[in-house]
Amino acid sequence: MSKLPILLIGAGGHARACIDVIELEGRFTVHGLLGLKDQVGAKVLGYPVIGTDDDLQSLRQHQSHALVTVGQIKSPEPRMRLFNLLKSCAFEAPVIVSPRAHVSRHAALACGTIVMHGAVVNAGAMVGENCILNSLSLIEHDARIGDHCHVSTAAAINSGVHIAAGTFIGSNSSVRQGVHVGERCVIGMGQRVLKNCDPGTQLPAAVHRP
Repeated sequence: MSKLPILLIGAGGHARACIDVIELEGRFTVHGLLGLKDQVGAKVLGYPVIGTDDDLQSLRQHQSHALVTVGQIKSPEPRMRLFNLLKSCAFEAPVIVSPRAHVSRHAALACGTIVMHGAVVNAGAMVGENCILNSLSLIEHDARIGDHCHVSTAAAINSGVHIAAGTFIGSNSSVRQGVHVGERCVIGMGQRVLKNCDPGTQLPAAVHRP
């Protein structure tokens, strides 16, 4: 079966990680990437940067699939803007799942979400649109992840947790079962979230002293 071409919107480090997952999954071939003006003409892992997001509308005439491959830490705004742009141009944003990840057949993933190597999404979990479930992250049973969230490397989202839209969960952080984390929170690396977080909460990276 022939592979479908896909455009990647973003040409930085996260795009390289996404390319590795896309290549291994095997459903799509990268037609090209869209980046900043000074990136046009360069290559990312051998794939050309063919334009900027200003070119999305014209590229839609020949392409039907696109994925946001800009990373997210401090703010979800860049990913949200690009995702809304690709939808307004009538692109289809597929779900991408690494074959080295596990997603329960009883879980649900919405469009534009990528599940990276070693991640686990257990039964009853629901993940919104345009999310990053990064390498080795864990989404336990019956957790709810809102749109435009990034669950970073080796973070653990325990059972029944609700994470609202636009929130970032840092590497090696864990969220206690049943906790609600509000919209647009930033939970820093290594944090242990044991109680509900109001929208906009900023928890800096945990400091471990000897």
